[in-house]
Amino acid sequence: MSLIKWDPFRDLLSLQERMNKLFEESLFRSGKDQEDLTVGRWSPAIDVMENEQEIVIKGELPGIELKNVEVLIKDNLLTLRGERKFEKEEEKENYHRIERAYGAFQRVFTLPASVEQDKVKAKMRDGILEIRLPKAKKELPKKVEIEVK
Repeated sequence: MSLIKWDPFRDLLSLQERMNKLFEESLFRSGKDQEDLTVGRWSPAIDVMENEQEIVIKGELPGIELKNVEVLIKDNLLTLRGERKFEKEEEKENYHRIERAYGAFQRVFTLPASVEQDKVKAKMRDGILEIRLPKAKKELPKKVEIEVK
């Protein structure tokens, strides 16, 4: 009989693997088509950058027509919403795998009060949406002379 060194983390990894398998199986046991799982809630990847003059938000929206994208600003909230529509292709001989997500999405960002909301600009190029939010110019502190009496 050989001795095996006990590793408590091995048991945790084993438990995690079993839990992952349980969740995966429960998704596919729903009785629906696998296609139904890909059509639904998703969210585009977003980058937010800031410098002294502006805040820049870039989002990946490949395959989405501009008419299906909306950018709204209200009450210091920027809302990005849209929809990637699923175009079903019928193929009799070939099997197709669907991995991209489809459906409606919405992202909401809280804007700082320093953003000039009436000067926000958005453009879309090569599937990348870029929103530029200029900051209001900060007023420099005014030095007050103290009068000596």
